[in-house]
Amino acid sequence: MAPRYKVTLTKDERRKLEAISTKGKRAARTVLYSRALLLLDAGEYGPKWFVEKVAEALGITSRSLEHLKKRFVEQGLSAAIERKERMTRPREILFGGDFEAQLLALACSETPEGRSRWTVRLLAEKMVELNIVPSVSPMTVCNTLKKMNFSLTKANTGKYRQTKTQAL
Repeated sequence: MAPRYKVTLTKDERRKLEAISTKGKRAARTVLYSRALLLLDAGEYGPKWFVEKVAEALGITSRSLEHLKKRFVEQGLSAAIERKERMTRPREILFGGDFEAQLLALACSETPEGRSRWTVRLLAEKMVELNIVPSVSPMTVCNTLKKMNFSLTKANTGKYRQTKTQAL
């Protein structure tokens, strides 16, 4: 069976948690966890509620409350109620605005000899050939063009003259 953790709050910690749960604007999760810790307090100042009763009252699973108690005992008050800092950094953007601008310029340029128009695969190969990017998939090129609302077959490529159709 997993070890049971006992939450015992000091007067100062109780004051902090009461302020968090009643005053100011905070994340809903922070307020909920501060209320849970106040109810789970088994110290001399706390109401000493059972985990099942707190779970029912606050709409949290008892498993979440056990994890909350464990974090509080092992890591402290701030680790228990606040979100954990991200360990890994977010991925860097490989295909940003510079890539989009160069892709758009290439798509608006003259087509290679022997071709009537640019294709997505042809654009991807040309981007790699011109050393704009080390590698790019045709799907990335397709999604980028779609995001920019750019069609290789319509008039907005700058190569074809727009014609108006007659109304019926």
